[in-house]
Amino acid sequence: MSDYIVSARKYRPDSFESLIGQDNIARTLSNSIRRGQLAHAYLFCGPRGVGKTTTARIFAKMINCAHPGPDMEPCGECESCVSFQEGRSYCIHELDAASNNSVEDIKTLMEQVQVPPQVGRYSVYIIDEVHMLSQSAFNAFLKTLEEPPAHAIFILATTEKHKILPTILSRCQTYDFNRISIPDMVRNLRDIAQKEKVTIDDESLHVIASKADGAMRDALTIFDQTVAFCGTDVKYEDVIRNLNVLDHEYSFQMVDDFLAGNYAGAFLRFDEILSKGFNALHFVGSLSTHLRNLVVAKTGGLEPLLELPDSLKQRYSQQAARCSNAFLFDALGITTDCETRYKAAVNPRLHIEFALMKLSYLQARPTDKIPSPAAVIPSAPSVIPSAASVSPASAVIPNAPSVIPSEASVSPAPAAPRRRAAKTGSALSMNAIMQEKPEEAAQAAASAPAEVRLPDDETLRLQWKELANQYSAKPRLASMLSSGKVEVREEGGLKVVEFFVINDSQKQWVEEKMLRELEGKLRDLVACPKVNVLVSVIPQEEVSKVPYMPEEKAKDLMEKEPSVREFVAAMGLDTK
Repeated sequence: MSDYIVSARKYRPDSFESLIGQDNIARTLSNSIRRGQLAHAYLFCGPRGVGKTTTARIFAKMINCAHPGPDMEPCGECESCVSFQEGRSYCIHELDAASNNSVEDIKTLMEQVQVPPQVGRYSVYIIDEVHMLSQSAFNAFLKTLEEPPAHAIFILATTEKHKILPTILSRCQTYDFNRISIPDMVRNLRDIAQKEKVTIDDESLHVIASKADGAMRDALTIFDQTVAFCGTDVKYEDVIRNLNVLDHEYSFQMVDDFLAGNYAGAFLRFDEILSKGFNALHFVGSLSTHLRNLVVAKTGGLEPLLELPDSLKQRYSQQAARCSNAFLFDALGITTDCETRYKAAVNPRLHIEFALMKLSYLQARPTDKIPSPAAVIPSAPSVIPSAASVSPASAVIPNAPSVIPSEASVSPAPAAPRRRAAKTGSALSMNAIMQEKPEEAAQAAASAPAEVRLPDDETLRLQWKELANQYSAKPRLASMLSSGKVEVREEGGLKVVEFFVINDSQKQWVEEKMLRELEGKLRDLVACPKVNVLVSVIPQEEVSKVPYMPEEKAKDLMEKEPSVREFVAAMGLDTK
């Protein structure tokens, strides 16, 4: 039979000094023992594998140690320490609440609490996974927990603090254990590897620590699994293959493809990742993490946020130097949006590949995204400089008259002004027009667009009524358009038609659902694009009260019709 012991048990801390990542808790407990300020109940809560039960055992052993060290560490030689290490201590009791969660189990514990310790001053009861106790067991435990014997100390441990009754919480000193940081885990794993004579690099240790997700016990378990797979000489490639972890190299190569606009290369790498059995959504999450690390590496003062080995930090800094902030922010927006919408996608692979295409075009050249003027303006006139600086775009414009200035005044014209000149037909100088042939000048003048004339107010009012008639199938909207107040005015070279509705709800509905449609139809009716439509609410003082109830309608009729009022008075009718 082998004497092999797993690392999680073999290297379990046995003193506050060897406790990992919980320095504040270790210091608080040591000071309470030194000053003799021991509470009767403690609650240790936090994630799995961070040292809750281990701390409880060290604390229990320290309380009864006959010869504590200068730093309040157990001596390991007295009867209390030796009996605890050999598993025969009658002063320290452990109870698993997951399997002993009934009222009868708690009653047995309460009877046991009354027995004073045989060795040492205190009987310590460690109840692990205390949240598993039933409601009745909690209630039975309350009285004993509130007023225990002077020699009894309870230490409760749990991973789910929210499941414990508030009446229990109020009777305990609560200590919240933190997740263990990656540097602390790497440091501890490196020490254990040296003791076990295992050769392993820092990148492999960081992969193991990241996979453990803050739990030291999980990290030691993964370490044993890795050594069993690789032997005493552990390679990074074997670690990621054994743990099924996506290599950082894929993310680095992907970003290089994005910067080069090589979406085909990104597709091939994505296909390779899928062929190795990795989850597609996990790949997108890994890519988002990589982009986040690039942002951190590019921003000065954020180096502590990169929990990576120095070799990887250097690679991140080198790649981040080649990425602009705009690229990184836009890329993060694309990947996070891809993660959010992944589960709703009908074709998940196509969904991710489309995201890769968008990432590849973030760094595209402006000429790749903006079509040349020749492609959209076939008959635009162009100014052609000397032969040495002729642009290819001007060579493909059919029927374009050319103006050749002197060599001394040749200067390349920027693309945007040239497009604007071609569109308006008014950017050519008078000197250039005089140098053209008369027939070409006349042709250019004829092709220039005529000035748009604004419609008059009366025309707009008539066409507004026509617009209201077009919505006869929608009586509510037609009534709103035809019966409401309408104002027409001119602002900044535009005609503005403002119509009024009764309340804010109508205004919001029109703006969200119908305003753009109304504006487009009115422009078509008056054959002028320089018409805008606005909607406003009638001021409260201008809103006329509409009779609604029968009594109000009767009074309104009598005010409008004297004969009706006389008839009601003569007959003695009651209008209420």
